[in-house]
Amino acid sequence: MIAVILLGGLLGILNSTMAAVATGTLATAFGTSLSTVGWASTGFLLAVTATIPFTTWAVDRFGGKRLWLAGLVVFAAGSLTAGLAWNVGSLIAFRALQGVGAGILDPLVLILLARAAGPRHAGRVMGLMGVVLSLGPVLGPVAGGAVLNALSWRWMFLLSVPVGMLAYLLARRVVPDERPADHVRTRLDVLGLALLAPGFAALVLALSQSAEQGGQVALPLLVGAALIAGYAAHALRKRGAPPLIEPRLFANRGFVAGVAIMGLGGLANFATLFTLPLYYQQAHGHGVLTAGLLMAPVGLGGAIAMPLAGRLSDRFGARGLATAGAILAGLSALAFTRIGADTAEIWPVLAALAIGLSMGCFSAPTMGSLYRSLPGPLVAQGSSVLYMLNQLGAALGVVLVTLVLQIAGDPITGFHGIFWLTLAMIVIILAVVPLLPAREPALTGKASL
Repeated sequence: MIAVILLGGLLGILNSTMAAVATGTLATAFGTSLSTVGWASTGFLLAVTATIPFTTWAVDRFGGKRLWLAGLVVFAAGSLTAGLAWNVGSLIAFRALQGVGAGILDPLVLILLARAAGPRHAGRVMGLMGVVLSLGPVLGPVAGGAVLNALSWRWMFLLSVPVGMLAYLLARRVVPDERPADHVRTRLDVLGLALLAPGFAALVLALSQSAEQGGQVALPLLVGAALIAGYAAHALRKRGAPPLIEPRLFANRGFVAGVAIMGLGGLANFATLFTLPLYYQQAHGHGVLTAGLLMAPVGLGGAIAMPLAGRLSDRFGARGLATAGAILAGLSALAFTRIGADTAEIWPVLAALAIGLSMGCFSAPTMGSLYRSLPGPLVAQGSSVLYMLNQLGAALGVVLVTLVLQIAGDPITGFHGIFWLTLAMIVIILAVVPLLPAREPALTGKASL
């Protein structure tokens, strides 16, 4: 079951990162500007963000298996139509349809795995999920470059169709059905959805566009903040049916600490993944594909460390592993601040491997601890919060990295500045780690894997 769920979860991550390397190719194919075709990626991101709150409600209303299968169908339909797009407008629309499918699948990966594993094996299963999260952003650009070198851009989307259908057929066989009693048939909080979904989407839009448009993002930023504030007020006074996201989740210290660590760790990881290809291209003159391959040690390190660290955290708790991982990550970021244009490539490769290993050491235990801190009925809400903040973190990371590169006098100075910023994030993580639960509660029962 785990492998089947991870296969579906990999679809959205790979497709979004593959498409990022095709912006220039798509602009040429449709005879339009880079900024216009960039909306194909932005529309995907906004659709993902806006769909996640709906998924939080729908998983309990319709059941995890049915919603998972529906998400695979929507994603495959979006992939097929995006591959057949006839102009840039149709491509943007069909990429948004893909984003709706990904907005269903992405949080469901965590929800289904967390429910199947139970608290006892949360670290182990989150570690396996971490393999997908680590390798997806690294493999996507490499796979996208390989497809563009050998085939038409349409195959970047069309190849997801048979994979999605395979994931669908396998899921029908191995994902267990849920009895009606297993999920609560609550009414949809329509007003909450109307405030939360566009609110987060507006914030993501403002952050993702700010690097290019500067002050022109003030309006969506203000609108997004106002909608989120309105949702918080609505949810706090809501009676009867529960809100989509319960604000009182944030009264749980362990949950807040876990979300903060994952958010800051995601920013640090994104900064590394965004910056390293630029370093290899600008300082060493490599092409896009070679630079992507040289970036692979970051994902490889995370893929190695996360399953091991997650399994160990089930036995020993999260604090020690998270502390050790954050210290190693800080030392790795510090090493990057000493790397220059004439540094032999073996050193940034080793530093990249070390930072991937270190981030894996604190990410999987933190995710496992986060799910242990939540009662079963709130797992879906916790997963949605984690994914929505991840989307905001990715958009904020673009802004911070771009800003540092813009104000730097030269590429190497900008490279160093980004890793000083990464080091600052890791120092904050170290300060937050003590807020994780010191000891895991005694748990009984077996995982239904």
